[in-house]
Order: sequence, then structure tokens, then C-alpha cells
Amino acid sequence: MKNSRSGEKIKLTSIDELLGVVNEESAMEIEIKSISPFKGHPFKVIADDKMEELINSVIESGVITPVLLRPAGENQYEMISGHRRMYAARKAGLSTVPAIVRDMTDDEAVIAMVDANIQREELLPSEKAFAYKMKLNAMKRQAGRPSKNNSGQNDQNLSGAVSRDILAEQVGESSKQIQRYIRLTELIPELLDMVDNKKLQFTVAVDISYIDKEKQKWIYEYIKDNGFIKPNQIAVLRKRLEDENVGHNYMISIFNNCLAPKRKVRKVTLPEKKLKNYFPPDYTQEQMEEIIVSLLEEWKKELQTE
Repeated sequence: MKNSRSGEKIKLTSIDELLGVVNEESAMEIEIKSISPFKGHPFKVIADDKMEELINSVIESGVITPVLLRPAGENQYEMISGHRRMYAARKAGLSTVPAIVRDMTDDEAVIAMVDANIQREELLPSEKAFAYKMKLNAMKRQAGRPSKNNSGQNDQNLSGAVSRDILAEQVGESSKQIQRYIRLTELIPELLDMVDNKKLQFTVAVDISYIDKEKQKWIYEYIKDNGFIKPNQIAVLRKRLEDENVGHNYMISIFNNCLAPKRKVRKVTLPEKKLKNYFPPDYTQEQMEEIIVSLLEEWKKELQTE
């Protein structure tokens, strides 16, 4: 496949809507070695079957949809959208990729990066968590600044509305669910990996996120050793943490007690008909109970002396 020279213009057809490109923008061939990944990029580039398909497609047809970059110094660029395409291009042996270069502020870049990736299928919980957090923070910062005369959602004036509610509407989640996902960013990496690998329930992970990092490490070791953690174990632990210090051994004890089978409460009922044979008719219930307990105490003492 022939590669165009760096800086050579390529006419665009149907990528305008995808990348939010204005009419006068066009793509250029940019050397891959001059492109750095987006700082804090939350979306993972995984060498799976789908990536293999993408690599084969690039080998056969090249990179059809340009990546989106922003300048990052002289002849240097930062990737905004297209990390998977660039990875495939490298694996396919290409030295350049078609790219649209656009000046963007940090917040505009974050929002564009998230928007370009968030609609992908099969996103991991950790990817959503950090993407939502990054975009929400960018939106909050934008809400505190006057809007500019630029196009696109990146520049909408968010004042007078709750940024999280707007984000929820944009991504098709509830505001509460957005909040839950963002809580996952407070997990230690080991627990977050368990959420991604479906070894830790999402709702339980959210509850764990409110526990300090040291105890999260203990919880991770417990799950690794036992293969599970139950919602009631975390609920009881969090309740204890509100009132007292909990060390490692105490935490294990709490977890074990949560799993211990509950003893059945034994209840003995004596029918009134039977009791009438032993008590005068004018005895109250309290008097009968007092005598019964007294006789049982005597019986217990006799058993202990035998």
C-alpha cells in the first residue's frame, strides 16, 4: 500500500459528522513516531480478535478514518481519538496515519476524546469510570467559564444546569449510575481489575470504594484467598468502621461472623390447660413464669453437681 507524504492533503467524505469536522478541515498524513498518546487516556487498547481484524483491515485497505490530533510542540502531536487505529497501523507496518489536526484546550480535548470512545460496545467498567470522571471534571470547569464562539458541544454554556445530569443524558445513563461509576476510580487497581474481569460485583465494588486504600488491600487478599466477598460482609464492615478502628484480624473476624449460620431461636410454649394443673387459678402469668424459671435454675444446679 502506498503511503502519502507527510503533510499531503487527503479529501474527506463521510468522517465529518464522526469527528465534528468543519468543511474546510482536511486530513494529512502524519508520522506515527511524532504522535504521543493522550495523557490519562482511560480506554484500553487490547490485542484481541477484534484488534486482529482491524490490523488485517489496515493491511488491506489502510487507515480509512483519520485519527484526531492536537499540536503538542513543533512537529509533535497528541492523540485525541484513534489510539486503536494507530496501534493497528503500527502492527501493519505503516509509518504514517491520516490525521486531522485541531487546536484544542485541555478540556475540549478531554471531552472530544471521551465522546469519540464512549459509545463503543463492550466498554469495561474501569474505562467508563475514568472516562466519566474526566469528562465531568472538564464540563464543570467549562461551566465556570463564559462560552466561546466555537461550534460543537465542547463549547456549550453549562451554567444553570447540573453537569452530571447533562453527562447522564448524553451517555444514556442515570445521574446516580454516573456517580456509581465514578466511585470505582477510588478503588485500588487490583480490585478494579476484578470488576473488569467480573470477579467482583459492581455494586459491592462501589461500596468498597468508600473504604480506605489499606483496608481495600486486605479485602483484595481476602477475595483472592476465598474466591468471593458478599454484600453483607462489606455492609457490616462499613458499619463497624463508623464506630471503631478495625484491624486486619478484626476484619477477618467480621467477615467470618457474617458467614456463620444463624442459630435458630428455640421457643417453648406451654398451653394454659397444662399450667392449670400446677398453679392456683388466681396466679398471674408473671408469677407462673417466675416459679418456672426458679425451678429450672434449681434443676440446672443439680445437673452441674452430678
